[in-house]
Amino acid sequence: MSVLGVLVRQLLRFGLYAAVQVLLVGQLSLFGLGWCFLYLGFVLFLPLATPISLQLLLGFGMGLAMDISYDTGGLHAAAAVLLAYLRPWVLRLLTPRDGYDAQDTVNVHQMGWQWFMVYLLLLVSLHHAAYFFLELGSFQHPLLTLARVGVSIVFTSTALLIVQLLFFPVRRGRS
Repeated sequence: MSVLGVLVRQLLRFGLYAAVQVLLVGQLSLFGLGWCFLYLGFVLFLPLATPISLQLLLGFGMGLAMDISYDTGGLHAAAAVLLAYLRPWVLRLLTPRDGYDAQDTVNVHQMGWQWFMVYLLLLVSLHHAAYFFLELGSFQHPLLTLARVGVSIVFTSTALLIVQLLFFPVRRGRS
């Protein structure tokens, strides 16, 4: 695929994740404690070969779009940049014995359930902990904040898993 094709595809993904988050998912709350941050899928499901500087820029752009939409003063941008920064470290930590192929993507069908769930839960947990503790601005109510983090992790991870199962293709054979 040409560079222009990849760029257009990523811009469409950006717009789709942002629109679905703002127009549909942003209004959902689970027990008044948990929120779904579906927009994280944009950063989490970037191609593996994406350079770190581009990941940081894209994470900042997506976080800034969410901050503008929800008037959160940089919380989403800070947590999304942290997510984009930690993603390569987690990918290195989870590298298969044979390494990644150049065309590999973060895909539950391609990488397997165990790999995908560790990847997803680790990064979503780090993002949510950063987001909710930054939102609170202190450690005054740690149990409430941890409850919000935990419920939001379950909500977001379940939604992102559903997105993977519904919209990411099953690759039958590897050539």
